[in-house]
Amino acid sequence: MTISCTISAVLQGKGSQVFSVPPQTTVYEAIRVMAEKNVGALVVLDGERLAGVFSERDYTRKIALLGKSSQQTPVTEVLSAPVISVPADATVEECMRLMTTHRVRHLPVMDGPKLLGIVSIGDLVNWIISAQGQEIDQLRTFITGQYPG
Repeated sequence: MTISCTISAVLQGKGSQVFSVPPQTTVYEAIRVMAEKNVGALVVLDGERLAGVFSERDYTRKIALLGKSSQQTPVTEVLSAPVISVPADATVEECMRLMTTHRVRHLPVMDGPKLLGIVSIGDLVNWIISAQGQEIDQLRTFITGQYPG
């Protein structure tokens, strides 16, 4: 199974498009962008620098439950930082372990200070399911004698 493949392979499969907002963006505007793009988190970029990640979880725990105003609070006050990120050569298994240990659902993929993309726990689960399906097909082909080797 390809759980040991690198996260760069996952990015190649899903694409490297990242939705981001600057730190001064209001929480309300960030939530609007997330709804429009149908994503559960946004990367917060201060110029080219990764300042943090703002997620639905940040909204519910740091705005809604505390009674803050989403229309007046900038994301910089409630984003998750410091960011837990991974290099492009991290394996899917390493990423799953990091996400579980740190209880995060999104991992920015970095090349030094440069943001390459972001993966969610859903992206990794989909990758694993696809890899398992391919492995099952290969084993079935081998067992039934259709293996080209």
